[in-house]
Amino acid sequence: MANFHPSLNTKAVPFEAGSTIIAPERKPKSVEQLIVDLYDPDLREKALNELSKKREMFQDLAPIMWNSYGIMAILLQEIVAVYPVLSPPNLSSTQSNRVCNALALLQCVASHPDTRKSFLNAHIPLYLYHFLNTTCKNRSFEYLRLTSLGVIGALVKVCGSDFGSQSDDMEVINFLLSTEIIPLCLRTMELGSELSKTVATFIVQKILLDDIGLEYMCASAERFFALSRVLTIMINSLADHPSTSTRLLKHIVRCYLRLSDNPRACDALRNNVPEKLKDTTFNVCFHEDPTIRRWLQQLFVNINQGGRIAQAGGGFDYMMVN
Repeated sequence: MANFHPSLNTKAVPFEAGSTIIAPERKPKSVEQLIVDLYDPDLREKALNELSKKREMFQDLAPIMWNSYGIMAILLQEIVAVYPVLSPPNLSSTQSNRVCNALALLQCVASHPDTRKSFLNAHIPLYLYHFLNTTCKNRSFEYLRLTSLGVIGALVKVCGSDFGSQSDDMEVINFLLSTEIIPLCLRTMELGSELSKTVATFIVQKILLDDIGLEYMCASAERFFALSRVLTIMINSLADHPSTSTRLLKHIVRCYLRLSDNPRACDALRNNVPEKLKDTTFNVCFHEDPTIRRWLQQLFVNINQGGRIAQAGGGFDYMMVN
């Protein structure tokens, strides 16, 4: 053994300061293993984080989660666990991140064609309304509201598109209108961050684009003027920094244009379209996205045509008086 060459004796090589040990590469966990990890309370937080970050990579993640025993209950448990810290507001950033990872997975389920209907039939969106009801403006709460809106946004996103059936779209709109989603969105549109306002306005826009949704919003003067008031507030707010607000402005103008498809609403818009949409305030946005200018021009054409009020019902002013 004395003549054994040291370089061949691999077990005898000592560790020297500054030397590099290359650890074997860890194979990323499969989606199935990450879902199994959700059952273990000690591994759950990390699994939620990993699944949330990689959800776009797993095309079948939504049906796998939906059909895995107890996983939906675990995600709902994560949501309900933070209810006690909503009021008085005491939500930490760690708690917010964790529940938002669970919400991101619910958004995945809400948007998938194979699970969207079941998600809706289970009334899971109702669990999120507690978050949308909060008014605290710190970052943890804002992130929570934004992610919750993202789940509702995923439900309505395919409405009216080639990816959803007409009956499914009707089911989504009818469900949302039977809940308090409109007032919750209006509150966010008025008081939320610009990103939250954008998602909330998108949700209202998608509801309006459905005939049932338009009829609902124009069924009473109170509903119409509640929406009109918030749209005006947003326009006046955006006027302070128009160059950074193109996306939100586009959703607002689309809401106005859709409202003009209803005779009573069209008549009421004569006196309820903000002046800042008529002057040069948003010219930068019009240049950036010509579609906004085109929609706005069509809105004014609809309003100026006038005379489309149903004689029997009268306009909103008549309804308010009577």
